[in-house]
Amino acid sequence: MEKKSVPNDIKELSFEEALSELDSIVGDLEQGSNKLDDAITAYERGTLLKQHCEAKLQEAKERVEKITMDASGKIIAEPADIA
Repeated sequence: MEKKSVPNDIKELSFEEALSELDSIVGDLEQGSNKLDDAITAYERGTLLKQHCEAKLQEAKERVEKITMDASGKIIAEPADIA
């Protein structure tokens, strides 16, 4: 499946808002009570929300720094090794 660009209404969501909406979509799809077209539309939006959440997590990961002290007592900030 090719990655679609994330629409502005999703780009404007915080991580928490996007995750909450994604959780709601997953719950609705698990119930299986949607019409096929509605389920497909919801699934597509869910994939875009997932993509947005992953991007937000990557941004957060890149912002986190590990603060250490070298042998001389100088404080050093370097990217954290988060896997």
